[in-house]
Amino acid sequence: MGRNLQTADWLRPVDLARRHGLSTQAVRNYEEAGILPPTGRTAHGYRTYTSLHAGALRAFLALVPGHGHRTATAIMRAVNDGAADEAFRLIDESHAQLLDDRRTLQAVESALRDLEITMTSEPGVGPEPGGTFIGPLAGKLGIRPATLRKWERAGLVHPRRDPLTGYRVYDDADVRDARLAHQLRRGGYLLDQIAPLIAQVRAAGGLEPLEAALGNWRGRLSARGRELLTGAAELEAYLHRRG
Repeated sequence: MGRNLQTADWLRPVDLARRHGLSTQAVRNYEEAGILPPTGRTAHGYRTYTSLHAGALRAFLALVPGHGHRTATAIMRAVNDGAADEAFRLIDESHAQLLDDRRTLQAVESALRDLEITMTSEPGVGPEPGGTFIGPLAGKLGIRPATLRKWERAGLVHPRRDPLTGYRVYDDADVRDARLAHQLRRGGYLLDQIAPLIAQVRAAGGLEPLEAALGNWRGRLSARGRELLTGAAELEAYLHRRG
């Protein structure tokens, strides 16, 4: 019976599953989640899938890498419910997020370039032996000491306290982080956007190791861009098949 069903453009759950390396239960779960359109049933109650369901499954699996499982599910549900505009809105949001991520990467790269130029071209930009205090550092950056205190509360800098005077002491890493924060603030970034970027600099162990991390970041963004294109192509094919 399975052979006859397939020649009539009917597929069993196992046929659809095997084509994509899935379990039959996964295919049923996708149907129940609305990722696949409703299926027909044989006289004996068995599910029957068609090339339309195969196209829906291909589209969903192609959408997941670029959009994530949740958004890909929402996109397919919208399409299958006849709400294509909602699906397009969700797709636009993923592209907008990718663009924001690219702009963030560009801002970080620009800030790092400016920071490297500043630290190599300006005399006396580093801390004094043992560190520098809040006043001199604020003066070098052209900001108020209150701004540095605000950045400290936001976790952008972590000056130690002098045990005798209680004054804040900024070491090399603190000066670097303060200068990077200053560059990003000039670029319009908010403190809560800057904090995770500063954390990446610290985790990398400085600016030079961060270059490799930025290269990996750039590669991931490019890969996601291609994944979005692949998902769009399969979704377009599915939309065309739906008519």
